[in-house]
Amino acid sequence: MLHTLNGLLLALSLAVIAGGLWHRDRLPGPERLLEAIRAEPGQQPVARPPFEVTVSDVRYTVRPLYRYELRGLVVSRHDTSAWWDVVHRDWWKDHLNVADVCVVWGGNLDGGLYRDLVYWSETFTCHAAPRTPEAGRRFDPQAISNNHLLTDDPRLAKLLRRMRPGDQIAIEGWLAEYSHQTGMAFHRGTSTRRDDQGNGACETIWVTGARVLRTANAGWRSALTAGGFGVAAAVLLWLVLPVRVRG
Repeated sequence: MLHTLNGLLLALSLAVIAGGLWHRDRLPGPERLLEAIRAEPGQQPVARPPFEVTVSDVRYTVRPLYRYELRGLVVSRHDTSAWWDVVHRDWWKDHLNVADVCVVWGGNLDGGLYRDLVYWSETFTCHAAPRTPEAGRRFDPQAISNNHLLTDDPRLAKLLRRMRPGDQIAIEGWLAEYSHQTGMAFHRGTSTRRDDQGNGACETIWVTGARVLRTANAGWRSALTAGGFGVAAAVLLWLVLPVRVRG
């Protein structure tokens, strides 16, 4: 009997995990969008000299260029601490860029247009592919950006890494260049305009403040965690339950 119940626990937990993986990054409907995320990003020149910070024994020089405010809907993301991202971690020794988020705003939110595209992030870029020709004609390429998020604050880094597709966010900071001279010399710039595309079009932001204005799919994300605990409990029970002997 106990073995049967444990088998049901494992099956249920695996089903919950599958559901969580499928739904955790679902984009919300237009009725769930906040008016605040429709605004264009705000950008003003900033008079601040370069400064230095150290992360993981690498000394970086950060050069602020513009004060910057971004509000929008996250449609894709890349966690630069992922185990397979050897470029940031090992080649570039870039521990300052803690996450990338791809964000849409403005007219791309009208009538649920953003849901008529497929988004995905790569190591340095994000992409948007329309599902229909009509969506391709209506989508505004100047109202989407891939944002390299920089911080040396562990608590802020944790928040930025937790931002997922479907979340409505607000980020404040500076558009900035940064560099280091540890091992292979490294320098990364930033876009300072919204109408550029291709290499160099991403915004590099030294983040001074960030908020998730509205979280998406919180129930499914919690279910994913609960499913993981369920699988762990089922495996543990199988180890401690007595072996069944057929006779």
